Formats: sequence, structure tokens, C-alpha cells
Amino acid sequence: MAEREPVTELGAFSSDDAVATEWAQARADLRNAELYWLSTVRPDGRPHVTPLLGVWLDGALYFCTGTAERKAANLAQNPHCVLTTGRNILDGLDLVVEGAAAGVSDEAELRQVADTFESKYGPRFTAPEGTWFGLGDSIRGGDVLVYRVAPSTAFGFGKGEHFSQTRWRFS
Repeated sequence: MAEREPVTELGAFSSDDAVATEWAQARADLRNAELYWLSTVRPDGRPHVTPLLGVWLDGALYFCTGTAERKAANLAQNPHCVLTTGRNILDGLDLVVEGAAAGVSDEAELRQVADTFESKYGPRFTAPEGTWFGLGDSIRGGDVLVYRVAPSTAFGFGKGEHFSQTRWRFS
């Protein structure tokens, strides 16, 4: 599937000499990030934020969770969510992806997601008693819920010598 190309805008809160971050750079950073933070909304309106593993594939971020997890319950009530990643220092690029989480059940897509997780993190990236041991097999077997978040809007916050705020709008 061809990835959608967004409209890029430099935000007003950027340094005078800043330039917008290219989507290609943001996409590479999304693909290479090891950890993401997922923000969802509880049924009573309170926010819920949790770190998780994820992969960028065919223009979307994918993540998985157990059926009894808080994020699964939140997404069942309200699929709108935000995924963030970046660096916890005043240098580099922080990214924010807004979109609606859609459950994935297609077997071919699940296999591709599992393969991408294993390619990124390794097929057995924890000890046998670890949380993520055999995650690819769990994805392929339908033992976990898998979600796809195609961005509706994304933001990049460049930090360092020049500070920039870039917005990418997807049609």
C-alpha cells in the first residue's frame, strides 16, 4: 500500500530561522523508535497514558495489547488516540501522531505486522518468562488485540539550535 503524503506546515511557535521538518525524516524516526507512548481516554473522560512497543508499517503505527488491558477497554469506547515518541532531552525530534485506532483481524495483515515486530525487536527479544516472549507468534495466532493508527494529523517538535513546530495534515 502506498503511504499517504501529508501537507506540511511550519508552526508559529518555531524559531525565526527554523524550517519545517520533512515528513521523510519524521517517518524514519517513527519507524526507528523503540518505545512509544499511547494516550487514550477512559469511559469517565480521564486520560490514560502507557508506554508500549510498536511498528511503523504501510503508513500507520501498529501496536498490540491484551484483551483485559485498560487501553483495550478505552479504545472499545473511543478509538481516538495519540501516540508519541522522541527524546527526553532538548535536542532531536519529538513526534505526536493523532488518529483513530482500528482493530486488525485480517490474517495476511497480522502476519505482516508480526514479521515487522520480529524484524524490529527480534523474534524472542526477552527471556522465556518475559512479557514479550513470542509476541510475533501471539500476533499471528490472534492471542492479542492488534491496532492500526493511520495518522490524521501529526506534529514534529524539533529541538536544538533551532526549535521548530511542524504539522503534517493527512487527507
